[in-house]
Amino acid sequence: MRSRNPVFSRRGFSRDNGYAGFNTAPQAGGPAVATQGNPYAQPAGNPYAQNPYAQQDLQYGAPPQAPATAGRMTIDDVVVRTASTLGVLVLTAALSWALLPIDDASIGRSYGIGIGAALIGMVLAFVQSFKRKASPALILTYAAFEGVFLGVVSNIVDNRIADGAAMQAVIGTMAVFAGVLVAYKAGWIRVNRRFYGFVMAAALGFILLMTVNLLFAVFGGGDGLGFRSGALGVVFGVIGVILGACFLALDFKQVEDGVAYGAPREEAWLAAFGLTLTLVWIYLEFLRLISILNSND
Repeated sequence: MRSRNPVFSRRGFSRDNGYAGFNTAPQAGGPAVATQGNPYAQPAGNPYAQNPYAQQDLQYGAPPQAPATAGRMTIDDVVVRTASTLGVLVLTAALSWALLPIDDASIGRSYGIGIGAALIGMVLAFVQSFKRKASPALILTYAAFEGVFLGVVSNIVDNRIADGAAMQAVIGTMAVFAGVLVAYKAGWIRVNRRFYGFVMAAALGFILLMTVNLLFAVFGGGDGLGFRSGALGVVFGVIGVILGACFLALDFKQVEDGVAYGAPREEAWLAAFGLTLTLVWIYLEFLRLISILNSND
């Protein structure tokens, strides 16, 4: 399984990448592991097999020592790198909000800069998605350009369509993140192969519909097929937020698998990249929803 994000296919901690996937099965006497195709998995029945002193400890009845974790990804690594990525994004968003005017004389130029930044960010995201290893510089550069786009779009919506829309979208995104995290940790969301397949199928259908709608809007004018305006737009906006929440659950599973199976520390940048993509998706869907609900059309 490669893609866990509704927009970009990225390398995850799946079996085909040498890390844990959703197809691991519990082994007798130990945690869920998959030793075949996973260089970091522990043999069944002995989760401390990589520790050279583990067998000796078990032989003499002493508690086994924890395996060495140097160079392995931890939750703290993911938190720090995600905070760094989002920090760059928020900083450039704030700068573009403050420095790119949206008055009648300048809005066209500012919007053009925002769209250009979005295209560059998309290209950088695709490049990172197809790289075998995480590139911190590439990920942070993506976040910088994505922030410019978000700052311009948020400023336009907030000042010309719905006052306070940006803050509402931020609060909504944070609420979805916190809600999914609590539900995932409590076991209310079970991320398995069936869940993954359903979410990916739904996301593919959603993206295809939005692409068709965009093509009709570009070549036919107006709102295309109406999937992004009116009552139908609200419905699809809610669906977009729900899909983003589902992909957050997949991201959490990816992080959990990477930590559990000892993925290299640099993989934390991939986790940060994936979480940033998903949070941007959710934020934009909230911003679009607020715009539709406050539209005078």
